[in-house]
Amino acid sequence: MNSFEDLGVPQNLLNKLSAQGIDEPTPIQCKAIPKALDGRDILGLAQTGTGKTAAFVLPLLAQVLKIGGKREEKSVQSLILAPTRELAKQIDTTIKAFVEGSHLRVRLVVGGVSISGQVKRLSKGSDILVATPGRLIDLLERNAVRLDDTKFLVLDEADQMLDLGFIHSLRKIADLLPENRQTMLFSATMPKKMGELASSYLRDPIRVEAAPSGKVADKITQSIHFVSKQDKNKLLTDLLARHKDELAIVFSRTKHGAEKLLKTIVNSGCSAVSIHGNKSQAQRERALDAFRSGKNKVLVATDVAARGLDIPLVKHVYNFDLPNVAENYVHRIGRTARAGSDGCAIAFCSSEEISELKAIQKVLGASIPVASGKPWVDFDAEMRASKKSKPRSKNRWNRKKFGSSSKKKVSTHTTAKKNRRRGSQKITLAA
Repeated sequence: MNSFEDLGVPQNLLNKLSAQGIDEPTPIQCKAIPKALDGRDILGLAQTGTGKTAAFVLPLLAQVLKIGGKREEKSVQSLILAPTRELAKQIDTTIKAFVEGSHLRVRLVVGGVSISGQVKRLSKGSDILVATPGRLIDLLERNAVRLDDTKFLVLDEADQMLDLGFIHSLRKIADLLPENRQTMLFSATMPKKMGELASSYLRDPIRVEAAPSGKVADKITQSIHFVSKQDKNKLLTDLLARHKDELAIVFSRTKHGAEKLLKTIVNSGCSAVSIHGNKSQAQRERALDAFRSGKNKVLVATDVAARGLDIPLVKHVYNFDLPNVAENYVHRIGRTARAGSDGCAIAFCSSEEISELKAIQKVLGASIPVASGKPWVDFDAEMRASKKSKPRSKNRWNRKKFGSSSKKKVSTHTTAKKNRRRGSQKITLAA
């Protein structure tokens, strides 16, 4: 097994790693760090929870710490882009733990907070800027920041940036960056659009991969409950009650659904909070802090929380609603089994979510073990049986009962029958 020293990490950062109790590099770190220290562009494929943040933070810091000189006004030496506020803040926290006591100036800019304070903080220049694309574009349009002297660039969770519609913002940012820079792009998946993004940002990159796309951590136990839509709430509260003292994340497909779920869970006696796009940044931070500390045991979330969040003690992840994008299932359940621990991923599937389940199992390359209920093929059988069991007299399209519903239609039917006997052409014209 390689050590961080073997990978070329300088002593000052080795000391910081040791202080944090981090002794052994992960596979993605072993592959990415030496190449990044050599100045190569990196295309990294790795799921969350594989240690990819340190895979780009350590080589970036190793090089930035060597660079001295005065910061120019509004300049950014190193830029890190993340798709969500939560992930950006987490990266910022990780970096600050490594640079404590150094001369480096680290700035964080995300939406949901006052932009005027961010403008002021950026005015004297930044060694490292962690940003979401939308807020960075806002600052660029205000001439509050410049990227013409940026030497290092990182795009984290690049596939999610595409999913969230940031492609146009990323193109604008790319046009403002100098060609002579080092770029590291990390993604959990490689959709077709990623090729365009990679070609725009990377020069002759080294591709490093920790695990195949769609691979789930070995220590995650998966299961699925086939349950009707109206019975989901009761099943969820029953299951949550079995592990009240353990942290659980419940994923909802919509913001409105997340709030309804929150009320249901709280009313059942569990302490819970929620995060989604309708929450302010301050509200989201308070909710996450309460969840991390264990004050609230359940976090109800939309996919805004599916990427990048590192909450080590999460034991259970519930897919109350199956995601529309199959790959998001892998990202969601990756919130458990962190840092070598084990975890449980529980999915609910109603008869309306059959197509989503098919797509998920295709990405996984395997079926999810059934915990309760009948598989979706049986749902189909039940639906067909239900239709057949309906009283035929109530079906207005049933030809045997057709005559009793309308005298006019009986007359037409009878006339047509007589015309056929006479060899009349009128029935053909009527048709």
